[in-house]
Amino acid sequence: MTESQRPSGEYPMYPSYGNGDAAYPPPPSYRPAEPIATGPGTTVWPGGNDGGGSGGNGVGGPDFPPPAPQEPAAPRHRARRPVALLAAVAIAAAIVGGGTATVIEQLTGGGTNSAASDVVPGTTVSQSNKGTVSGVAKAVSPMIVEINATSTAGESTGSGVVITSDGEIVTNNHVISGASSIKVTLSTGKTYTADVVGTDPDKDLALIKLQGASGLKTATLGDSSAVAVGDQVVAIGSPEGLTGTVTSGIVSALDRDVTVAKEDGSGQGQSGQGGQGGGEQWPFEFGGRQFNGDTGESTTTYKAIQTDASLNPGNSGGALINMNGEIIGINSAMYSASSSSGSNSSSAGSVGLGFAIPVNTLKADLDTLRAGNSS
Repeated sequence: MTESQRPSGEYPMYPSYGNGDAAYPPPPSYRPAEPIATGPGTTVWPGGNDGGGSGGNGVGGPDFPPPAPQEPAAPRHRARRPVALLAAVAIAAAIVGGGTATVIEQLTGGGTNSAASDVVPGTTVSQSNKGTVSGVAKAVSPMIVEINATSTAGESTGSGVVITSDGEIVTNNHVISGASSIKVTLSTGKTYTADVVGTDPDKDLALIKLQGASGLKTATLGDSSAVAVGDQVVAIGSPEGLTGTVTSGIVSALDRDVTVAKEDGSGQGQSGQGGQGGGEQWPFEFGGRQFNGDTGESTTTYKAIQTDASLNPGNSGGALINMNGEIIGINSAMYSASSSSGSNSSSAGSVGLGFAIPVNTLKADLDTLRAGNSS
């Protein structure tokens, strides 16, 4: 074995590896293990060593100082594409029309509805009051009027529905038939004189027009073909002259064949259902039986909406309304058990059997009424 030519003690000697002689340590066959950083202030050394007392390989050797604690890498924030896309769209919208907030709310589904969306389309019932009797009554009552018709037979009281801002009003033919003068009172208490525009006795409908009226609130005519049995409804009219009376109920049945007296202009029947005071209830026939008096020989039959909303004398010509505030029928007949039994009519009242002309029948007849034609 060749001896080292270096002077003794000039270089440090290392323990031998199995042969008892001093020798240089062999190079490691792999890269020395490095400490594993697990977080600030904590270092784990391979082999279970904690970095102090002995070498990092678990045997005696010089101590190596642990590396300085490393700060955790700052998290990388990546821009979310949807947000960037919304920002780009919002900027473009702002350039075009200044609608940044609206566009963002529509795209994200956030935000609250604007004031304009508080109104249900096609109605005057606010969104917060939709589906409530009070909401419907508040919205529609201004469009319902009281009608007082005077004829040689006496005076009758009925109701009507304002359909144009200049004072066109729909009512029942039997309310104004044979009248020599017609007075109409609005919900505000203001009174107008009205003229008859057209009548249709076959459908028990009439159209009158206020003299000198303008700027009136108008009712929305709905779709009676969309009405279903069980739907909640509201009735507004002037029973016994009590203007603006509100009742509610449900649709009890559809397409009832109701037969009523067909007025001929003689003024008879003026104190029918529309009558106020001691006259009889408006007579009608259903299922082969006559109610509230004799319908006479001249009659007409129409398909009616049946409701249990309370109808009383004076409700004729008033409105049957759905919960969106739309007119779905014109109230026309009611059954009164006491009057049909022959007792004094002043004690008669509603027993939950009321009938209304479907609004689609009215809409189909409006041109005829406006032309002044009658059948």
